Order: sequence, then structure tokens, then C-alpha cells
Amino acid sequence: MSANTTDPLRLELYVRTLSPPGARSRQEAVVDRLQRLEDDDHVDDVFLKVWGKGIDPTTSAAETEQGQLILNRIAEFQQWALANNTTLDSFYQARQQSSSITGEEHRTIVLPKMGLAEYHGDELKQVAPVATGDETYTVSDHLDELERRLTRETTAQATAVTPVAEE
Repeated sequence: MSANTTDPLRLELYVRTLSPPGARSRQEAVVDRLQRLEDDDHVDDVFLKVWGKGIDPTTSAAETEQGQLILNRIAEFQQWALANNTTLDSFYQARQQSSSITGEEHRTIVLPKMGLAEYHGDELKQVAPVATGDETYTVSDHLDELERRLTRETTAQATAVTPVAEE
């Protein structure tokens, strides 16, 4: 658990299925890092969810438990991004598409190959990837920063002097 809080530290990783080999190895590296953090008791829980390439919010599939989870997370991530002066637009792209068979128009939200959320208790603290201006903050960037923060907390705990009771 994070040393500076009593709230459980939970990481949620969302990965796209059928990713090309280059993305798959990056996904596996991230999963390994998350597992190490959990195994070393730095993180209380790691949640891994596989999602597809995109979701159409108007379909029956979007009304399923899986679809609702994805849509709720996207909405939560977007709200967090607005509150933190960042954007998810290039990572969760909404596209208008039309069926060549039926001619019907529909909106699809394209999902990133990987998305990471950090929660302290029920509070969302960080989402990756995000962009601020020309800067992109990736999943790997967030794990690097998180590992540095957790290492500092562990070091601070280890070097803290415990007062000795006077007799």
C-alpha cells in the first residue's frame, strides 16, 4: 500500500486485444511491471481488463456489463482529464462511420492499445496516456513516476527514526 495514504492503491490496466507484436511486447512488459508492484506490496490491487479496438455506444453490446464498464471508464477518464487540464482526445477518438451495407451512420470510440488508471481508494488520481499541449504522458511514463514515488516512500519509511520511550 502507498505509504502516504490509508486508501488502497489500485491500478487498472486496459489492453486492446489482437495488438500487433510490437504492441503486445509493450503490453506484456507493462503487465510484468504491474505484477511486480503488486507482488512487492507497493500496490494493493491490479485489475487487468481486455477490451476491443472500439465501442459504439448505441449498440446492444454497449448495454452489456462489459460495455457499460468501458463507457463508464471513458467518461470518468474524460472528466478527470478536464479537471486536470489534459486531454484524452487523441487516445479515445470518436469517429463517425457508415455501413457500406445498410448505409447507417454510427459513432465509434476507438480505444487505445493500453490505458492505465491509478486509484487511491475510489478516487481517480491519474490516467495514462494523456496529453498536455505538445507533451504526451504515456503508460510507461506513469509507471516510471509511480515506481520513483513508491521507492521514495519506502526509503523514507526505512530511514524514519522511531522515538524510544523514556523510562
